[in-house]
Amino acid sequence: MAGTDLTPRAAAHDLAGLDALDTHHGARRAPWGRALPGKVLPPALAVVLVLTLWQALAAAHVTDDYRLPPPAAVWNSLADLWFKGTLFDIVWTSVWRGLSGFLLALAIGTPLGLLVARVRAVRAAIGPILSGLQSLPSVAWVPPAVLWLGLDNSMMYAVILLGATPSIAGGLVSGIDQVPPLLLRAGRSLGATGLRGARHVVMPAAFPGYLAGLKQGWAFSWRSLMAAEIIASSPDLGLGLGQLLESGRETSDMARIFLAIGLILLVGVAVELLAFAPVERRMLRGRGLRG
Repeated sequence: MAGTDLTPRAAAHDLAGLDALDTHHGARRAPWGRALPGKVLPPALAVVLVLTLWQALAAAHVTDDYRLPPPAAVWNSLADLWFKGTLFDIVWTSVWRGLSGFLLALAIGTPLGLLVARVRAVRAAIGPILSGLQSLPSVAWVPPAVLWLGLDNSMMYAVILLGATPSIAGGLVSGIDQVPPLLLRAGRSLGATGLRGARHVVMPAAFPGYLAGLKQGWAFSWRSLMAAEIIASSPDLGLGLGQLLESGRETSDMARIFLAIGLILLVGVAVELLAFAPVERRMLRGRGLRG
């Protein structure tokens, strides 16, 4: 019968909407072994291109060597720190401060964002302040933090919190504002109210905006920390990447300056690739937006 064609081809043709989208993406997902070269080769080639151009400019002596040292000089600076046994300590000092400060900002910014998004009076009072704080350069917090708390790790964490918390809270508020009201009403009709509604309805629905706020919050955490380490120097603080950068400036060691910049960039890229990118891919796949 023409109206009851249930052949496999007809069944596949009748798939539509999210079912077709899910089938299409599931079929296109490549094994990790095949996908890895496509993810690794482009950035690797970009790095090789930059290094080649850098070496060519250094070899052409477009400027003095102390202003533009060749890549080999930066490598020698890296090797020197490695053989002295200080390279790992320098990197870990900054990474630990940045990650622990970001987690503190996360613990404060998440409930603050929920409160601002769900309580009108709180939004009217705090919302404009959060927006203003996001536009304030993180380096502006360093002088008052030093005067308030002194030259110790508490000053570093204060600068990180003041830089990252508004971005995390603002991202969550933006995500909640984009949740369809129908979804919230459906959750309430099923008994998802209060903390239960926030956990099972509001947070999952607002997660894209929240994740964007988390990424921005980490960027603010890392930049705030580097600003604090560059400006505030004390033996009690240890040697981090910011202090390494500043020590290169004080000694006019451009190779050390380039090394510090490269390590700061490397940490930022590593956190993005290892932490945020997998979460973002999983979120997009769960919403049928990526294979």
